[in-house]
Formats: sequence, C-alpha cells, structure tokens
Amino acid sequence: MALTKEEDIQMMLVCKTHLGTRNIEFNMKRYVFRRTADGIHIIHLGKSWEKAMVAARAIVAIENPADIIVASQRVYGSRAVLKFAQYTGAQALAGRWMPGTLTNQITTKYLEPRLLMVTDPRMDAQAVKEAAYANIPVIALADTDSPLEHVDVAIPANNKGKESIALLYWLLAREVQYLRGTLNRANGWEVMVDSFFWKDPAEFEQEEDKPAQENWGAAKADDWNQGADTWEAGADGNWDGAAAGGGDWGEAAPAAADDGNNW
Repeated sequence: MALTKEEDIQMMLVCKTHLGTRNIEFNMKRYVFRRTADGIHIIHLGKSWEKAMVAARAIVAIENPADIIVASQRVYGSRAVLKFAQYTGAQALAGRWMPGTLTNQITTKYLEPRLLMVTDPRMDAQAVKEAAYANIPVIALADTDSPLEHVDVAIPANNKGKESIALLYWLLAREVQYLRGTLNRANGWEVMVDSFFWKDPAEFEQEEDKPAQENWGAAKADDWNQGADTWEAGADGNWDGAAAGGGDWGEAAPAAADDGNNW
C-alpha cells in the first residue's frame, strides 16, 4: 500500500494535481501545503490521496452502482466521467445539468440516487444544491477556491486541468474495483490513465484526415511520375519520326494553296 501511495503521488505531481489557485476558501486552508512566490497555493497531495481513498470507500458502500450519479459540467471532465461510469457501473451526466433532476418528480429525467459526485462544486452548484434538498451525500473534487457548502467528502485537487481530473477519476475507479474484489492489487490495473483524458474533437478530425492526405499525396506523386515517364518516352520515340516526316508538311501546303481558288 505504501508503494502504491508513493506511485500515485508521483503521478499526481506529473499531472499537476497539486497546483491550486491564487484565491482560497477558508474551509480549504487545511489542505494547503504552502504558497508560492507567485501567489499559487500548493495542495498537500498526501491529504488528497487519503481523501480519495475515503471517497472510494463511500462509493463502494452503495450496494447498487446505478444509484450513484457522477456529474460534470466542466468540459475537461466529461470523458473522465463517462469512463468512470463505464468501469464502476455508475450513471454519468456529462454536460449541462438539467434543473430539477433530483427535485422535480414530474420530469421524465427525474432521478433518486443515493450518492452524487461532481467535478467542480462551483460549476456544478445546481446539482449540489438539489442534492442538499433531497438529502443526498455529495463527493466533490475541490480546488482551493471551491465552496464546500453541502459537500460531504471533498477531495482537494486541481479540478481545472484535464490531466488532473482524468487522473483522479482513474484513481477512484481503480480503488473502487480493488475494494469490490473485481481487481487484484498484486496485478494492478491494465487500463491506462490516457484513456480518461479529454480530447478535442478537432484532434480526432485531424488524425482521420492525415492518412487520407498522405494517400492522396502518394497517389498524385505516382501519377506525376508515370506522366513524366510517358512524356520522356514520347519525346525519345516520336520526335525523330515527326522530323523525318517533314515532307508531308511541305506537300500539304501546295494542296491548301490550290483549294484557295474556290473562295
């Protein structure tokens, strides 16, 4: 376990999970390690890892995984939320939160979860507020400037970077599977963190267009080369014959002059 903790914290450093903001909420001061000369608050990663393990145990305590909702209005967390739901069986609500999802029983999308997890308490404030009305516990990824009202388990971390968000959801998904017994700690988890990273749709289009452009360029180059070979062959073989048949051009000129009398 100690070795796993050290490895996880090293990954957090690489993904910049420890970088907070210049602003700080008074409830988040307990999770801040120090403040840089630029005014950026550094989050204590040891406490972040411990709170992530606590959150994983709270998730495992829910018998039916479908009773867990994972929401993210932040774009960088949309893919991580969907991947987390895929591996844990939870319900993912990526994108805009429909008001009344937890409170308005008339709507067709009304849900009654037993646990709610959000990526950013500030951007997902509507979801957190409705969860408070319905008496639903809330787990949140909290940055140094995140409000903690109605948040039961706060995981202090950078919730604005796509790498940091993806890593935290990956750690939670892995720990949940460890606790449920579907994965063995000795073998580890074969799924890479990269699969949780958010990717711009424009990048997918560029990747799809690259092979087509390369094939098109290769085909055009082959056509040009073939045309050059044909041109050279025609120049070597036919120009001499045309020059040898120069008498035909001279005979055609008088015939045209004789026909000119008809005008």
